[in-house]
Amino acid sequence: MSQAVSKAVMKFLVVDDHESVLNGTVAGLKCQYPEVEIQTAQTAQAAHDWIKKGQPDLLVMDLSIPDVTGAPAQTDTGIQRLKTLMREYPTLNIVVQSARTQSLVRLKPAISEHEGGFTIAHKGLSLLEMLKLADWALNGVNYTPKDMRTRLELKHEWLDVLKLAFHEGLQDKEIAKRMSVAERTVRHYWTKIQDALEVYPDEGKNIRIQTEIRARQLGLID
Repeated sequence: MSQAVSKAVMKFLVVDDHESVLNGTVAGLKCQYPEVEIQTAQTAQAAHDWIKKGQPDLLVMDLSIPDVTGAPAQTDTGIQRLKTLMREYPTLNIVVQSARTQSLVRLKPAISEHEGGFTIAHKGLSLLEMLKLADWALNGVNYTPKDMRTRLELKHEWLDVLKLAFHEGLQDKEIAKRMSVAERTVRHYWTKIQDALEVYPDEGKNIRIQTEIRARQLGLID
């Protein structure tokens, strides 16, 4: 599993009101990323307060959490706080770790527009699978479960990217010029295209080539 490399010390924030789950997640992340500084929070408000002090490199967050200390843990609390965080921090890399991932269907539009890495890890997954999804999010990958992708939905901008890349052979910089958008926006489109096509990082394989193969199989490009 690849690990993002940075000279600066990375910072993670893990949010879960179940102490045993919180400790287990932190232990797994520390094993995978021994140099990372990890903060924890057990309420939505505490998480928001931590992020206001400085955007972390990765947020790992449960959905069923209390808003403040002493309040009941509710999925809606996590959904609303996550929606706010995505609006305020559009490039925040996020892993949602929850037993009720299906609730995220309420956030499909916000997830679609989010520019940072965004992956969804059901709490029933093994630690190894969760760490893989954390690594993907940290590296800007988008991953949503198949039940949130009941049918193929590609925006016209995404189709334009496919055609410019694979029909005209343009690189992202030139695609951005042709579409009159920032190069960062083109990279954002790629993450959404790859999630829609179910193309994810696979060691030893070029993800752009795999995207082209899948797009051709589905008839999205000739």
